[in-house]
Amino acid sequence: MPPRTVVIGVDSSTQSTKAAFVDAATGQLLAVGRSPHVVTGEAGARETDPEVWWQALRDAVAAGLKESGVSAADVTGIAVAGQQHGLVVLDRAGRPLRPALLWNDTRSAPQAAALTAALGGAAAWTARTGSVPVASMTASKWQWLRENEPETAAATAAIRLPHDFLTERLTGVAVTDPGDASGTCWYSTATGAYDPELLELLGLDPALLPEVATTGAALAGSLTAEAARTLGLPAGIAVAAGTGDNMSAAVGLGLGGAGLLDHPVLSLGTSGTVFAASGTRPASAALSGFAAADGTYLPLACTLNCTLAVDKVAALLGLDRNDTAPGGEAVLLPYLDGERTPDLPTASGLLTGLRHDTTPQQLLGAAYEGAVVTVLRALDELLLACGLDPADPEVAARPLRLIGGGAQGHAWVETVRRLSGRPVVVPGSGELVALGAAALAQAAATGQDPVAIATAWDTGDDTRLPSVERDTETWERVGSVLERAAQPLLGGVN
Repeated sequence: MPPRTVVIGVDSSTQSTKAAFVDAATGQLLAVGRSPHVVTGEAGARETDPEVWWQALRDAVAAGLKESGVSAADVTGIAVAGQQHGLVVLDRAGRPLRPALLWNDTRSAPQAAALTAALGGAAAWTARTGSVPVASMTASKWQWLRENEPETAAATAAIRLPHDFLTERLTGVAVTDPGDASGTCWYSTATGAYDPELLELLGLDPALLPEVATTGAALAGSLTAEAARTLGLPAGIAVAAGTGDNMSAAVGLGLGGAGLLDHPVLSLGTSGTVFAASGTRPASAALSGFAAADGTYLPLACTLNCTLAVDKVAALLGLDRNDTAPGGEAVLLPYLDGERTPDLPTASGLLTGLRHDTTPQQLLGAAYEGAVVTVLRALDELLLACGLDPADPEVAARPLRLIGGGAQGHAWVETVRRLSGRPVVVPGSGELVALGAAALAQAAATGQDPVAIATAWDTGDDTRLPSVERDTETWERVGSVLERAAQPLLGGVN
């Protein structure tokens, strides 16, 4: 029997690092090593020392080696997928000058608004970068640093995204990929390169930035002797350029040029996210028009209120999260943290349609319906940006892939089925970000297409649920309340 070859896919997220050890031939998940991160900050600040990520990567790889029983000599490649948008500033020796500003650090919201106006508005940004600056974007964070910590900005010798920082530690090479770069708002998805005018607007020397590889699967370099000693892995193994976490999850799902195009994914977590790999470059101010890891595009929309908001309603009602019924006449928009899609930053929760016979279970069901209608309306915007008509029967019949913690909840799955009228697929494979990164590592080692690799791997049995008749009455009732209440009650902007 030939020796087993193993690749490592790293998911460096906000809260932890996971190192998935994957059989390169079959995609079998052999082990997942884990190590937590420390996030600090208050009053909108969210920061982590990048050295914490490097230490966590070392610990996660060590744990994965021990759990899997794999010989380090069998490992042939590694790739990192990281949380998007974070700002890492380094000195000339490659050491962090300060803790990284994470994607969910909101202090740069004023800078985001000023940058949007400086270029002439949302449409101008969308035409260049595919996205409009918001507090999460790296450009907004760099502008915040320039205004609030000018000495640190002036001392900066290199700027990296979180996954770039780790890839450079592995290889000694400063490299990023189009997918993660497209979340900076200084990379143009229209030209496939850094945008000189935007760099000038940001006072940003292009020499501070890493080279952009052709794809996330490109061979960035080989594991250095120093990194190999730190991780307990063989020196010289392939290291892929890597990518952002959303792009890596798409690879893990088989979305891309060599797999499924324009097949939507709905992620149900603290926030609700919809995305799809597309051959069409998106241009909608309602979306983040990202590039994908494989040369396609990854339009994405995010809502703020999903599982956490509905769980809060369940707790207020004293109900189990699955003790629910359709909302009837009640409409509950659970915008407990404001809302991002639609853009209602000052909104709060809104309840209307109460009757004497409304039950607690119906109120909880109405919260599910409000959250699901909101994210499915974002899905319609995404499909339009892909050049598709959401009302086209062929488009409406495409399965909706359901991931995230909510995908394991019966009430979430059934509410999505009822309000979308679509077939639903719940992927059997876990750790999709790390799995996608493992496919990138295998592609870097072999020269194959990463989406084709992930598609060929046998990573678990998917649960496939047929479509049910769409509940258009509830869809229209919730949508009508949202549209009528947005301006006077929810703080919407016309």
